[in-house]
Amino acid sequence: MASLLIFGTMNKTHRRNFIKIAGLAVSGTFMPRFSTGTPRLKGSEKIRLGIASYTFREFSLEETIRMTNIVGIEYIALKSMHLPLDKTDNEIREVKNKIEKAGIKLYGAGVVYMNNEDEVENAFRYAKAAGMKTIIGVPNHDLLDLVEKKVKETDIQVAIHNHGPGDDLYPSPESIIEKIGNRDKRIGMCMDIGHTQRIGLDPASEALKYFDRLLDVHLKDVDKSSPEGDTVEIGRGIIDIKAFLQVLLENQYSGIASFEYEKDGNDPLAGLAESIGYVKGVLSLLK
Repeated sequence: MASLLIFGTMNKTHRRNFIKIAGLAVSGTFMPRFSTGTPRLKGSEKIRLGIASYTFREFSLEETIRMTNIVGIEYIALKSMHLPLDKTDNEIREVKNKIEKAGIKLYGAGVVYMNNEDEVENAFRYAKAAGMKTIIGVPNHDLLDLVEKKVKETDIQVAIHNHGPGDDLYPSPESIIEKIGNRDKRIGMCMDIGHTQRIGLDPASEALKYFDRLLDVHLKDVDKSSPEGDTVEIGRGIIDIKAFLQVLLENQYSGIASFEYEKDGNDPLAGLAESIGYVKGVLSLLK
């Protein structure tokens, strides 16, 4: 408790340094998995952390696997540049096996756009072949009946992604909830906290308000609470990361919180590692 009180009184520069120190201080709770990578948290990890592979959009699947191991993250959701949506079931299973052999769990795919019935059917085929639990998707509104039918048939959940200002389909968390209404609870939301902040909403408040439909999270930080806000390293922006993570912990969030680091597309590793260290440092202080 004393640590949290001190934390709350620090200015931003000292707070960031404190988080880095805190991350090192709890290194005894880490379990190494790869000799060339950052150690992973044990199974008692407070929140399961993942990578949205869009972070590595400029790199091959092999490089994406390698860098995910370097930063010590156990879960990944693949974007189509790393596993194209038109791959055959056998090709998809080969990719899944390659990822699993590297010690990474392929939990989902996304963002997957669904503009017609064929794309909905294919998204579920793709996810089923890969053994994925989650499709992070953007289905057109008129396809939600079919999406719900497929969810019930396959037990694959669909986490609809909000894209913030300028998005006509799902700009905000509320816009998702309005459309899914009382549908099957396996249709919910992937809250992108950066886009939520960019539309002028507080991610922690929005997560608490719609927590029962929160299936997935995209973690990031932005420098402005406006459409012009750009992605920055987590801890350097304006999102209250501590408050957001506290909501997840207090409500026993059971999904994955995946880093989607959109800055430095050609060289993301340093900024991603800093962001992961910041989040793990904050988590080490939270009860």
